[in-house]
Amino acid sequence: MKIGGIVPFTTIDFPGALAAVLFCQGCPWRCSYCHNTHLQSCSKKSPYEWPRIISFLKMRQGFIDAVVLSGGEPTQQSDLADAIKEIKSLGFKIGLHTAGMHSDALKKVLPMIDWIGMDIKAPFEDYERVTQVPLSGEAAQVSAGLVLDSKVAYEFRTTVHPALLSKDDLIRLADQLSAMGAKHYVLQPFRAQGCQNTDLSASHLNVWDDELIARFKKLFKTFLIRDY
Repeated sequence: MKIGGIVPFTTIDFPGALAAVLFCQGCPWRCSYCHNTHLQSCSKKSPYEWPRIISFLKMRQGFIDAVVLSGGEPTQQSDLADAIKEIKSLGFKIGLHTAGMHSDALKKVLPMIDWIGMDIKAPFEDYERVTQVPLSGEAAQVSAGLVLDSKVAYEFRTTVHPALLSKDDLIRLADQLSAMGAKHYVLQPFRAQGCQNTDLSASHLNVWDDELIARFKKLFKTFLIRDY
């Protein structure tokens, strides 16, 4: 596993659990608002060797409940399944943050996941606007379906910047997710911290209003706007 960072303790990355976060290196997409651009590429040698990670987690036994694999994109890692098995053997629940670009890899590990947070970038036909990768929405749509079929606890969440997503875009996306059977949806505002795109960082007013919020609350069993 290529790990590029660690958060030893968090209360917000796995609902209802105290967790540590391992940030995996590597991501094939280049989302305009990404605030973890330093994780997009894989270094030849991981900054955190795996035995060191396991030793760290053993010291956290009894203090945290879960380990969240984030990124970057965890499903980019060829040995993700083996890493999950090893972490679970220590007694931890597993959380996964993913954008769903590798649906085959996601399908392989879903039975081992306790909770998943999947980033939904845009209406599926408009993904390239955010990811800068053609046809990226097709893989994401397949992965979203896999998550829903798996019955694993989940949330779908969308980062919103007015230059990338309009109110009408959000309505189309919410309708798509609702039609797929999604029950849990979160909007989160763009954060300028860590973003390398100066044009996006210069202006980022929210695009939602009371009308949209009321509409979404009717569409989903749980809907919220998360403002870190």
